[in-house]
Amino acid sequence: MALHQAAVPDRPTLEEVRLPTLAEVSLPTLPEVSTLTATTDPTEVETSHGRALVHVHPVETPRGLLVLGHGAGGGVDAPDLVAVTETANDVGFTVALVLQPYRALGRRAPPRAAALDAAWTDVVGALREDVTGLPLVVGGRSAGARVACRTAAATGTVGALCLAFPVRPPGRPDAPSRLPELDGARVPVLVVQGKRDPYGIPPEGRQRTVVMVDGDHSLRTGLPAVRTAVRTWLSRLLAGDPSASPSPDRPETRA
Repeated sequence: MALHQAAVPDRPTLEEVRLPTLAEVSLPTLPEVSTLTATTDPTEVETSHGRALVHVHPVETPRGLLVLGHGAGGGVDAPDLVAVTETANDVGFTVALVLQPYRALGRRAPPRAAALDAAWTDVVGALREDVTGLPLVVGGRSAGARVACRTAAATGTVGALCLAFPVRPPGRPDAPSRLPELDGARVPVLVVQGKRDPYGIPPEGRQRTVVMVDGDHSLRTGLPAVRTAVRTWLSRLLAGDPSASPSPDRPETRA
């Protein structure tokens, strides 16, 4: 799938993060080669549902590739996505921030889940063509996290990083829960959730760690804790050692 350029107009006291076992995860053993380079303008990726825009933030010697999606009506400049991008770069991940085709066209209302999933899978596939031998981690905030979980098997990811996962629409207790999407990822999952998120807080699972930070669905007021949780989880994921000693500053986890 061709990629080409397009011109387009604090750290609080924290608690221990418990990670699930990675024994069932097989990381690639090919030589680590990445041809992804930083771009002033985003890169266009043709998908089955239009052109997505990808903002690549590479590191000199990548240890992994992290692909992140945005919220339903938002963009890749959300504060939590920016914070996670910087943190993942520090850990050694090249990061690709994906703007779905409907948002690239300026639309705020997303299409059906099937269209979102198909476009996302196309983009991740195209990115992987430019990266050899690096473990892939997918994720995003809110709706982007849902897409990443639903397509985890199709993309071949070794983990899913979910920011502000929307369990159920606010004020709609009768609405179907989105927890089956988290359960269906079947890879280690990190959920970072604001303590006052009106969309609810998912429970921990066999392969799911839930870290609660200060703030609501935006996670704006909990960014230092978001950074710490992501740094710890990504580092352990790369090491394949969930029993490694936690850092002195540990995010609060939900039992």
